[in-house]
Amino acid sequence: MAQAKSLKPRKQPRQERSRATVKAILEAAAQVFCRYGYAEGTTDRVAERAGVSVGSLYQYFPNKESLLLALANFHMEEGFDLLERLLCESTQQKPPLPIMLRRFVEALMELHLQNPDLHRVLFNEAPLPPSFSKEKETREHELSLKIVNLLASYEEVQVMNLPLASYILVQSVEGLVHSYIIYPVAKIEADELIGEVVEMMHRYLTSASSLQSGKL
Repeated sequence: MAQAKSLKPRKQPRQERSRATVKAILEAAAQVFCRYGYAEGTTDRVAERAGVSVGSLYQYFPNKESLLLALANFHMEEGFDLLERLLCESTQQKPPLPIMLRRFVEALMELHLQNPDLHRVLFNEAPLPPSFSKEKETREHELSLKIVNLLASYEEVQVMNLPLASYILVQSVEGLVHSYIIYPVAKIEADELIGEVVEMMHRYLTSASSLQSGKL
């Protein structure tokens, strides 16, 4: 319980000036973590980069771990907000299945490519608390359930277990994009990877294989 409390902001910014200070601190933290890594990214360096005193930083963030969690939560919210918008647009516009899949994969790739160094620190280097992983899993599950309805609206989708297919879609795309950002392969261009992921998911969703139907 003590550790959980120590990760919470000490003070919520209510005035515009306070919100600007918090924004500057988080932007500085992202820059410092990218430059020095999480281990060497001290609060002193963050405060110096943000142009505030360490005391001012501690008014809002009790330690380095709370800065990390705030950045991770912001990144997570940004990603889920983007996917929710795409889901809403796809439900309303009903684009062809390959185009819908491509939009989702492209959006995730673009989001991860905005700041790959920060993504690497947040999700591959720094020790995020279990509460963050649990929240992320919950949000991914909620998103998967919403995607079920979208997949069901496409006649060409042949998979029998749509909740499972939706889960596989979310986890596969996220995992492949994440790995591509963390461990980039020089010979593979982002557009090439996107095309192959879309093709793979389209074939999976539209093929009524004997294994899916329970026949050998």
